[in-house]
Amino acid sequence: MKLSKFIFITLVLLSSFGCKKKEVSESDFEKEVLNSVFVEIVDSIYMDRRIILPPPPPKFNPKTNKADTIGNSKELKLFWHRQDSIKKDTARILIGVHDYVVNNKIRNEKFDLTPFKNNKKFDFQYTSKFPNELTWIIDDYKSGMPVGTIEISNIKFNKDKTSGIIEATASCGGGKCGRGFEITIENKSGEWHIIKVFQTWVS
Repeated sequence: MKLSKFIFITLVLLSSFGCKKKEVSESDFEKEVLNSVFVEIVDSIYMDRRIILPPPPPKFNPKTNKADTIGNSKELKLFWHRQDSIKKDTARILIGVHDYVVNNKIRNEKFDLTPFKNNKKFDFQYTSKFPNELTWIIDDYKSGMPVGTIEISNIKFNKDKTSGIIEATASCGGGKCGRGFEITIENKSGEWHIIKVFQTWVS
């Protein structure tokens, strides 16, 4: 009787240990996949508030009752010169990343930005380091502030875990511009890549 009880307890413990091990394994797998496509996602959807605004329109001249296109030429020249300077700038682009993955089923912890700290194109920082993005002024280009923010969800894998869907949002701050996306990723020859980016909303 005692032997049977001992065997039963041992089996329960082994079963419990096996479940926990499987859960961690799935969690690590999802994190690994998310890390492998994160930069590709950002590069596909990020918004740069430095270049989001349209060119300045001609000012209305009440004396002639027409738009002053001549006086507007200087402003346009400065505008396009600035746009070109931004596009040619080789400095890393500062992107604010929301601290936590949306609907995080992996772990109740921050999305780890450490794997991307040496990325040559982007400088990723948590949005919590900066003032609330709703207070950002779109045409305020002072240094030290992100050009935009990114928020991502956990991955909804298919049954075989050969493809998955990630929900993501990109914003230029200020609560005035943002876009939502449904991003399909797929494992091709052992590497995960984006195969489709579908915009779900815009504001």
